This record gives sequence, C-alpha cells and structure tokens, in this order.
Amino acid sequence: MSLAAASAIALAAATDRAFGEPPTRLHPVAWLGRLVGGLDARLPDTRLVGVGIAVGVPTGFGLALAGLVFAGTKSMHAAVGSGEHLTATILATGALFVCTSHRMLLRVTTDVIALSESDLDSARWELRALAGRDASELSPAHVRSAAVESAAENLADGLIAPLIGFALGALVAVGGGLSTAEGLAVAAGVAGWVKGVNTLDSMLGYRHRIAGWAPARLDDAVMWLPARVAAGLLLAAGRLTRKQREGRHGLTPRGRPSVGQTAGIPDSPNAGWPMASIAALLGCRLEKPGAYALYPDRPLPTVTVAHAGVQVVSRAGWLGIGAASVAVAGIGRALPRLEGFEVILT
Repeated sequence: MSLAAASAIALAAATDRAFGEPPTRLHPVAWLGRLVGGLDARLPDTRLVGVGIAVGVPTGFGLALAGLVFAGTKSMHAAVGSGEHLTATILATGALFVCTSHRMLLRVTTDVIALSESDLDSARWELRALAGRDASELSPAHVRSAAVESAAENLADGLIAPLIGFALGALVAVGGGLSTAEGLAVAAGVAGWVKGVNTLDSMLGYRHRIAGWAPARLDDAVMWLPARVAAGLLLAAGRLTRKQREGRHGLTPRGRPSVGQTAGIPDSPNAGWPMASIAALLGCRLEKPGAYALYPDRPLPTVTVAHAGVQVVSRAGWLGIGAASVAVAGIGRALPRLEGFEVILT
C-alpha cells in the first residue's frame, strides 16, 4: 500500500510535468468552481450559509474522488479479475493530478515576468491568473513582485497542501491496515478535501463577504502546516540554487534571513511564510502597494531576480514531491499496523 501511494505521488508529478493541467472544460476543480459559483449566486450571504458550504463542498469533493478511486478499482477488478493494485494506483494518480498544480504555476509566472519588460498591459492582464489584486496601475517592478510572491504562496496552496493531505491519508490508511484500494481512496479523498477548502477560500474568503468567514477560517487552519513546510522547502531550494549561482541572479549570500518576523507582516496567518522566504532568498522587496512591504529596505525584483525566484519555486516543488514520496514509502513500510483496529471500530 505505501509503495502504491508513493508511486501515485511520483506518477502524478510526472503527468503534470508532461502535460500540465487538463483543459478547463475537463478539469474537476473547474467544475467545483462552477458549483461554488452557482451556490453563491443562489444562496444568501450569511454566516450560516458559509458554514454549510465550508462543511459540505470540500467534503463532497473529497468523497467524490475517494469514491471514484474505490469504485473504479472494484469495478475493474470485477470485470477482469485482476490488477486491483495497478488500477487503484492509476486512479489515485489521476485524483492527485487534478488536485495539484506545478507546471502551470511556473509557466504563468515566467510569462508574466517576461511580459513585464516587453508588454506591461499584457503582464497586468496575465497576472490575474496568479494574484487577486487590481493590477491596472502596477509598475513593471510591482507586477514582478506580485508574480514572485504569488508563485511562492501558490506553491503552498496548489502543490504542497494537497500532497501533505494525500500523504497523511495514505499513512493513516497503512496504520489502519486498509487494502490498497481502500487506502488510496482515503488518500485521494483527503487531497480532494484540501483542494476543496483552498478553492472555497479563493472564491469566497474575502473580508466583505459574510459567507466567506467560515471558508477563510477553515483555510487558515488547513494551511497552517503546508505554508510553513513550503517556506522550509523554499529555503532549502534556495540554498541548493545559491551553490550554483552565488553572486548572480540576486540570491543573497548573507546569513539566515529573519523569515519568522517578516512572515507576520501580511494579514494572512500563513501566506507570509512562503512569501517572506522567497523575498529573503532573492534579496529583494516584495510589496503590495497600500497593504504591505516585505524587506522594504531592499529593491523590487528585476527581471533576472524574478526569474531566479521561479527557479527556486520549481526546485522547492520537486523537493516537496520527492519528500512526500519518500515519507510515504519509508514511514509506511516502518509503521506498525494498529493492533485491535477492528476492535476499536466496533
């Protein structure tokens, strides 16, 4: 079971690397977004509605992915009489693939940075895919700042959080002695639940929305660990990058950055961690005009520095993928089965 889960993580990452995200019309997360949009348009903007949506929508999405993995595996096994292990791995790979995003994040960020120098209006337009802010008056340097900080933040939301959810679900399943089909269904369901929480927050979690209170608070709780793990991965990736680029691309060679203090500057209890980490590594200021400035005594990122930031985010993502695979395979094999698990349940 643990090796199957580790394989699903590796295969989902390879699929994303090879193909990127599915087309919007075929993407389950896009369907989820349309469902949330429809509910939001039809239901009153009240806190009770927000609580109901925060409980029901992520749970429903997680159960749908879990059911797809489990029922699909059992159906295939009944049809051909074998291949349950392989089928469950393939279906779990697909579930994790639609819950994570790495290649598209890097591509969009790279495009925005390049356009900030050659076509500012297009850069401002493309930035909408990364950052939910008014970019109409942003300077080229502020566009690059928004792109870099959003790439770091979205690394936590779009990749590390679902990975952690999948890995934790798989390890719990191993500890509970579940079969491969059952365990991978649990792992896919947890990843789907995390993705549902992130999607709700991005759509409803705004201060002016009464119904957005519950989705925002739930996302704050769910993202506490992934944000800090992403910050650690960025710092580790930055050190790897610095060994190759010391003195170039703006990566600062000066001691340990004060990431912890800087991370508390933005309003979000979590987003500041990956943002402060990438700013410290690049030796630049990241700023949302009128809201916050991280390391205000430093210059805003140049094109070269911003591209270096994309490389750090890319490496951090691959470090996270590798760490999740190794953790599931290693810990899963060493984890003793919980004796008396069935007795506890009964």
